[in-house]
Amino acid sequence: MGYYSVSDFYKNLFGTKVYKISLDAGCTCPTRDGTKGYGGCIFCSANGSGDFVPSKTLTISQQVEEAKLLVAKKVKTKYIAYFQNFTNTYGDLDKLRGQWEEALSCEDVVGIAIATRPDCLPANCIDALSQLAEKTFVQLELGLQTSNSKSAEYIRRRFSNSDYENALARIHAVNNRLCADRELNPLQKIHLVTHIIFGLPGETAEDMMNSVRYAIKAGTDGIKIANLYVLKGSDLEKDYNSGKFNVLEMEEYFDLLKKAIKIIPPEIVIHRLTGDPPKKLLTAPKWVENKKMVLNQLKKALE
Repeated sequence: MGYYSVSDFYKNLFGTKVYKISLDAGCTCPTRDGTKGYGGCIFCSANGSGDFVPSKTLTISQQVEEAKLLVAKKVKTKYIAYFQNFTNTYGDLDKLRGQWEEALSCEDVVGIAIATRPDCLPANCIDALSQLAEKTFVQLELGLQTSNSKSAEYIRRRFSNSDYENALARIHAVNNRLCADRELNPLQKIHLVTHIIFGLPGETAEDMMNSVRYAIKAGTDGIKIANLYVLKGSDLEKDYNSGKFNVLEMEEYFDLLKKAIKIIPPEIVIHRLTGDPPKKLLTAPKWVENKKMVLNQLKKALE
């Protein structure tokens, strides 16, 4: 069962193997600082879903160099600087722009990826992203998680589906302008990636496929899918320990992925099909601890 992998996408774009290296810009979220709530999304760890990043006490350049060391053991390569923790367009824009530019100035960094929320993209931020996209590769990752409004309320997402649709429409307008202003490789634009979680409590297989269909219809360029996992200290753990829901078994998850791949158009990039939680924080499911085994089993399942 074939699909357009992110590895192939980056290789087509840059002509070589590219790795993402995770960085911490020291941001927070509107669901943590009281603007829209406290505690963050119900499944988030204290680190805001970025548990493998260098210390935020380091400068961005230092974080890049530290993150490179983890990859350099594997192969000499190029990198995309991935601002992962929390909401990376939420805060002082001048400071954020400085951090993005600092990452891009580092040796062998060929692009930038920014994880954020669709309700945290004011006009001046989109202008800044547009200016970045004129000179480098920009990947914007939006955490939709689900199109089911009941599930969105449960996970404390605190933005509407219309916020997501509006964000994509505004980015598409930027991309249309960029393409009209100058001759571009079709891949050299703001690349939109949507995060979706399979296995949220109460969701059926059809609910999960509807989230995939919804992101496709809205115009996403890429999709990241992960199974729901329960982290120690998260509010989700309390519900799991009290027996309010069960997590997906590996075979169940793989069956869902096969259904999703069938409905994802071949031009849409699949950026992820598995989660990668920190073992020391993982409560469930335990099968995700062995990433190599999961990837091997997934490959067999898709074949």
